Amino acid sequence: MTWVKPKLKAMDERGAEYSFANSLVWGSVYHQQVACVDGFFVSRAGADDPHYNFPCGEGDVKAVIQRMADDAAARGYPFRLRALSASTKEKLETLLPDRFEYIAVRNWDDYIYEVNDLLELAGRKYQPKRNLISRFKNNNEWTYEDISRENIAECMAMNEEWCRRNGCNDQGSLRLEAEAAAAMLAQFCALDLRGGLLRVQGEVVAYTVGEPLCSDTFIVHIEKAFTEFQGAYQMINQQFLLHHAAGFRYVNREDDAGDAGLRKAKLSYYPAFMQEKFIAVDRLSNGTPQ
Repeated sequence: MTWVKPKLKAMDERGAEYSFANSLVWGSVYHQQVACVDGFFVSRAGADDPHYNFPCGEGDVKAVIQRMADDAAARGYPFRLRALSASTKEKLETLLPDRFEYIAVRNWDDYIYEVNDLLELAGRKYQPKRNLISRFKNNNEWTYEDISRENIAECMAMNEEWCRRNGCNDQGSLRLEAEAAAAMLAQFCALDLRGGLLRVQGEVVAYTVGEPLCSDTFIVHIEKAFTEFQGAYQMINQQFLLHHAAGFRYVNREDDAGDAGLRKAKLSYYPAFMQEKFIAVDRLSNGTPQ
């Protein structure tokens, strides 16, 4: 699979779908299958309701899209492309004008922030975040470390404990998220990911994982903290970006999956903009979006 990552990078897109780590880790959850078609990376996901991602590569993309449509037809399903960005939507419409119906999906939109905003937390609107960070610093003997081979097992153990405390086994979405986080930690080095953790009196109380996504954007995949350490989430957010994202303009903190609490938390950091996502439904395939 070493051929995939360069094709995703070459797209230079800010959407979370262009992270190889996301494709690999969430692939089993969404029954994702991938292939190399005429030099393009293509993927199909969904066991009972399949959809495709926009092909990544160089060459005759229109011909590859038609091959994907033929694949859907052969399987008896409507042809749909999911999670299109505004730019890939425009490319698709230019290639195949008026062939697709486009539907915006708010729950899939990624939250994109200015890195400097999250590092400096300047101004009145960020005062609550600064207060929480000050509280964490004042109330705890803390240290920050990058995640490495030497300490990653402690992050795995912290992830399991976080899941136990938050009842992951009783909530489907949390269970899937915890499994994805565990898989990402297990393959942390192989995927060339970056991570950071906070210790209080030697114990790991927060960790986060991300990676460079495109030329101007860093992405954060996972962020976990024990809430009894007030300000731990705000602190790991700021410290991790300080150590790994200072050279980027933007940070993508992914979508909220329609969760009201997560949406409120992400909006409280005042995104610079939302990375919109669309489904494209082929008008020629007799399909109705689910």
